Amino acid sequence: MIKTVAVNHSGEVVHSVDLENYTADSYRMIWVDIYPEKDAEGKILKEIFQFHPLAIEDCFHFLQRPKLDYYDGYHFFVLHSINKATMEPEEVDVFLSDNYIVTLHLHQSAEADLIYEKIKQIQNSQLLTPNYVFYEVLDKLVDFYFPCITEMEETLNALESGEYGMKQIMKQVFETRSGLLKIKRTVYPMRDLLYRLLNSERLNIPISERTYFMNVYDHLLKLSELINANMDFTAEIRENYLSVNSYRSNNVMMTLTVITTIFMPLTFIAGVYGMNFENMPELKWEFGYFYVLGGMGFLSLMMFIWFKRKGWFDKDQI
Repeated sequence: MIKTVAVNHSGEVVHSVDLENYTADSYRMIWVDIYPEKDAEGKILKEIFQFHPLAIEDCFHFLQRPKLDYYDGYHFFVLHSINKATMEPEEVDVFLSDNYIVTLHLHQSAEADLIYEKIKQIQNSQLLTPNYVFYEVLDKLVDFYFPCITEMEETLNALESGEYGMKQIMKQVFETRSGLLKIKRTVYPMRDLLYRLLNSERLNIPISERTYFMNVYDHLLKLSELINANMDFTAEIRENYLSVNSYRSNNVMMTLTVITTIFMPLTFIAGVYGMNFENMPELKWEFGYFYVLGGMGFLSLMMFIWFKRKGWFDKDQI
């Protein structure tokens, strides 16, 4: 699918362009958005616009890191959108020149559709420049990052309500952290790309238009801060979970230690009188069994009272 918007030399906005008869001086400005069948659109990039083979290869072969390459007469950008369902990046390629902009994406792009509908409504052809369309592409891509991060932030905040068990909380934390890492691998390179764009002397972007690109850069900085804040939040939840588990383990070990300590002398007494020696005078006592049980009970009670005074059974200890 190919969408086109152009401005002819008379200043009229044209929404349908015959690319087969297109030449470099046909229009004052043209935007071509391509959602490709590989062979057909590869032919358009190569034969009509005569882009460099390496740039065309980057468009079709594999997912590139966001970047900027300089070519004679135009610049090649690799941008990333985010698939909200999977949080995986999807590539959007841009060829930018003084009188045209070509965008290409291998997946359906809601951002490109919104931009196209917006630009179709513009009547003032003076606003339609390649830089303006490029800014709109960047702005929409970055704007679509926010709902993904906001949704994750709301999920993390919901975990504080106390309605979830610890296992559910940890499962959600690790899933959210994984999503944040995926977005981070998109936002940070895009932020670096915008920084390079703003500080490049080879891009023909007027000072008055740089303000708009600076706005996109500011949004990426904010996104970076949100990602870091939520990453720190997930780390805190994970550390709290480990601390709670450690605290519970310590309490269990303390309880078992108390029980074991109480039964140690009882086990010793039972072991002594469980031996099969014949010359054990206590075995002949008429009430020896009851004396031993009473002594064991008394010893257990004394140890319990002693541990109690030591505070081993206090709620802040167990």
